[in-house]
Amino acid sequence: MTDILATGTSALLAFQRAMATISNNVANANTPGYSRQQVVLAAKPGQFQGYGFVGTGVDVTTVQRMVNTMLTGQLQQSSSEMGRLTSLDGLADSLAQYFSGSSTGIAQPMSNFFDALQAVSSNPTSVAARQSLLGSAQNLATTFNSLQGQLQQVDSQVDQGVTAGVATVNQLTKQIATLNQQISSQSSSTGQPPNDLLDQRDQLVLQLSNEIGVTTTAGDNGSLSVFTTGGQALVLGNQAQQLTTVSDPYQPARHSLALTSAGGSILLPDNSISGSIGGLLQVRHTVVDPMEAQLGQAAAGLASAVNSQNKNGVDLYGNMGGDVFSTPTPAVFASSKNTGSATLTTSVGSASSLGTSNFILQYDGTNWSASDATTGAAVSLSGSGTSASPFVVNGVSVVVGGSASAGDSFLVQPSAQAAGQIAVTMTDPNRLAAASPVRIAAATANTGNASAGQLSITDSTNSNLQSPVNIQFTSATTYSINGSGSYTYTSGSPITVNGWSVAISGTPAVGDQFAVSANGANSSDNSNANLLAGLDSTNLLNGGTTSLTQAVSQITSSVGSIASQADYALNARTAIDTQLTTQASTTSGVNLDEEAANMVKYQQAYQAASQIINIANETFQTLIAAVHT
Repeated sequence: MTDILATGTSALLAFQRAMATISNNVANANTPGYSRQQVVLAAKPGQFQGYGFVGTGVDVTTVQRMVNTMLTGQLQQSSSEMGRLTSLDGLADSLAQYFSGSSTGIAQPMSNFFDALQAVSSNPTSVAARQSLLGSAQNLATTFNSLQGQLQQVDSQVDQGVTAGVATVNQLTKQIATLNQQISSQSSSTGQPPNDLLDQRDQLVLQLSNEIGVTTTAGDNGSLSVFTTGGQALVLGNQAQQLTTVSDPYQPARHSLALTSAGGSILLPDNSISGSIGGLLQVRHTVVDPMEAQLGQAAAGLASAVNSQNKNGVDLYGNMGGDVFSTPTPAVFASSKNTGSATLTTSVGSASSLGTSNFILQYDGTNWSASDATTGAAVSLSGSGTSASPFVVNGVSVVVGGSASAGDSFLVQPSAQAAGQIAVTMTDPNRLAAASPVRIAAATANTGNASAGQLSITDSTNSNLQSPVNIQFTSATTYSINGSGSYTYTSGSPITVNGWSVAISGTPAVGDQFAVSANGANSSDNSNANLLAGLDSTNLLNGGTTSLTQAVSQITSSVGSIASQADYALNARTAIDTQLTTQASTTSGVNLDEEAANMVKYQQAYQAASQIINIANETFQTLIAAVHT
C-alpha cells in the first residue's frame, strides 16, 4: 500500500508543479523578454521485486526555459543592425531632403546665379540686371552657409546621441554584471538555473546590442561575458567596464568612445562600434564629413573662379574688377597636446588644385611632415613653410609662424569649413566687371582676309594691360608691335602682349593693322560677362575635371544615394528582424491556447493521481479493518 501511496503522491506533486508553471506562463504572457517555462519530468528509479522492477513514481528534475540559443544570438546581431541602420537612415534622410529641396538645396540658387550672370551679359549696362545678380549671389552664399549650418547641426546631434548612448550603455552593463553575480550565486547554491533572472539578462543584452552592438560568451558558472563587435570587453563576470567619451584632440566639440581602465582611457576605433552609437558615428564619417568637404570645395571653387574672372574685366566706372565673394580659407585646428607656440596661416592657390581630404601637419623637432587625417598615409609636402616658400599640400599653401615643439601637430581641412565662410563682399552693382579691359578692332583699310578672335586676359595685374597697341603686318608672315620688331605670324597662333592674348587667323595683306585699345567707363562690351556666365560648365575643380554644375549634382546625389541605400537596408533588416522575432516567439513565446490545453491535461492527471491516493487510502483502511476483526 505504501508503494502505491508514494507513487501517487509523487505524481500529485509533479502535476501540481506543472500546473503552477503553466499558470506562471499565462501570467507573463505579455511580459517583455519572458521565455516560456516547462517542467521536465523524469521517472524515479524502479525497485526490484523479484519478478522485475516496479516503478516508484515521477520526479520534477528542473523547470527549463524554452529558448533557442542560436536564435537568441541572431536576434542580438539583428538588434545591433537595427540600431545602426535606424540612426543612419534617420539622419541621412533628413540631410538628403534638405540638400535636394527646391527651397533649401544648392542646385537652384546656383542655377539662378548663373542665369543672372547671363542676364548681365545680355545687357551689360543695366543696373537692374546687375542688382539682381548681387541678390542672386547673396542668396547663393546664404544657401551655402545654411547647408553648412545644417551639417554642423547634424554633427552636434551625433555628438549628443553618442553621449546619451554612453550613459545608457553604462547603465545596462552595470545591470548585466549584477545579474551575472546573482545568476552565478543562485545556480551554484541550488544547482538549478534561475530562469527569470536569465530572461532579464537576455533582455538587457538585447537592449545593449541595439545601443552599441555586442557579442557574448557564456561562462561555466552561468555568467555571461559581453564584448563590443570589435572585441573590447564590456562585461566580465560581475565586473562592468565603464564606457566614456573623450574629446578629439583637434576638435574638442567632437567625442569618440573609450573604455576606462587603471592605466587610463583606451580609445575604441569607430569601426569597432555598431548599434545605434555605431550608426551615429557612421553618419559623421560617411555623410557629414564628406558633404562638408564637397560643399566647401564647390563654395571655394565658385568664389575663387568668379573673383579671378571678375578681376580680368573692367566695371562701369572703367576700373579693373574686384572680388564678388569673400575667399574661404582652409581651416586649421591645433592639437590640444601641442606645447609650442606655432601658428599656421593657410590660403588656396587655385580652385582646380584644392583637395577635399583633411591632412595632419606634424613637427618632429627638425622637420615637418604631412599625413592623411583618415588613413594616416604620408602625403606629399613641398616648400619650407615660409612666406617666400610656403608648404603646399592638397592645393593648400601653409605658412608657419611662431615656434613649434617636437610632437606638435595641426589638422588642416582644405574645404570642410568653406561653405560657412563664403559671403558676398561686393555691394555696388556697378563694380561688376562685365567688359574686357581691352578690345581689338581691324582697320577699315585692311585688304587681307585676316580676322581677330576673342581677346583673353593672361595677366590682369600687368601695368600696361590697357595701353594702346597697334599690330601691323609687314608681310603675310610677319608683323610689328607699335612699329617695332618683326615677329613671325602663323595663322591661328596667339599673339601675347601686355597681359592679354589674341589669335589672328587668315592671310593678311601687307600694311593690314589691328588696334588694341582700352574699354572705358560705361562700356557695353560683354566679353568678361560671357566668361563669368560660362564658369558653371567650365571644368574648374579636381584638377580641371569637374565643373561647378557637376560638383553640385554630385553633392545632391551623394547624400541622396546614402539615404536611399540606408532606407533599403533598414527595410530589409526590419523584415529579417520581424522573421527572427516570430521564430523566437514560436519557441519562447507563451501561446495561451497551448497553455490552456496543457492545463487541462495536467488537471486531469492531477485528478487521476488524487484518485490513486484515495484508492490506496481506502485499500489500506480495509486491510486494517480486516486485521482488527
